[in-house]
Amino acid sequence: MGTEVTLVEFMPRILPIEDEEVSRTMERSFKKAKMKVMVSSTVEKVDTTGEKCIVTIKTPKGDVTVEADIVLSAVGITPNIEGIGLEEAGVKTEKGRVVVDEFYRTSVSGVYAIGDIIPGPALAHVASAEAIVCVEKIAGKNPHPVDYCNIPGCTYTTPEAASCGMTEEAAKAAGIETKTGKFMFMASGKASAAGAREGFVKLVFNAADDRLIGGHLIGMNVTEMISSLVTARKMGATAHDLKNSIHPHPTMSEGIMEAAAAALGEAIHG
Repeated sequence: MGTEVTLVEFMPRILPIEDEEVSRTMERSFKKAKMKVMVSSTVEKVDTTGEKCIVTIKTPKGDVTVEADIVLSAVGITPNIEGIGLEEAGVKTEKGRVVVDEFYRTSVSGVYAIGDIIPGPALAHVASAEAIVCVEKIAGKNPHPVDYCNIPGCTYTTPEAASCGMTEEAAKAAGIETKTGKFMFMASGKASAAGAREGFVKLVFNAADDRLIGGHLIGMNVTEMISSLVTARKMGATAHDLKNSIHPHPTMSEGIMEAAAAALGEAIHG
């Protein structure tokens, strides 16, 4: 629509917790859309006294000034737990968050905490899962604790990004030998028909047993696809399981089957 956008990122790459290939692909896409992407940079000052916002940005090459109509700050959230009586009640906190066990019991009997005020991802679907486990435990049931290693993360941009489990880099850092498979959406009939051939499905498997340990996607509708990989990882699915599960054609989701085949060296369409 002709809007000029400048994105300022403190870390060396955007989407820093995502797979590096996903991050680089997103940055290329943004730049292709004429967005300015400034990494390893920080906003030092915003002057709003005039008609325009004057933003001073510290970059590796020195300070830069950007004139903008609107400034959107999206630097995360901080739990609001100070001054509400937690200390007086004896509820233990650490690094600004309430300390809980796997069933969200605090240090004080009968007091529970979930969501953004406890350690872990500050995501609505995580808080919902925590609430269910917490209430079921209070009700005397035996719920399964939340598996924080299998939380789906979604970025609702164009293109979308989604992930679950370990990245290839994290697996290597943990000493896990991996197999990876990737399917590029440029080879997808559905993506081609929709004019959205950008992106890919990347699957990471443990080389020891071929079990899925991570899924990383970027492209059209991938936030709708990630749930199947969360389920597959939860069930201990292998590359063979995913490759041999027939996916409908043409769909974006068949990229999962194709990526699994690629990890096994059996790719046909990718």
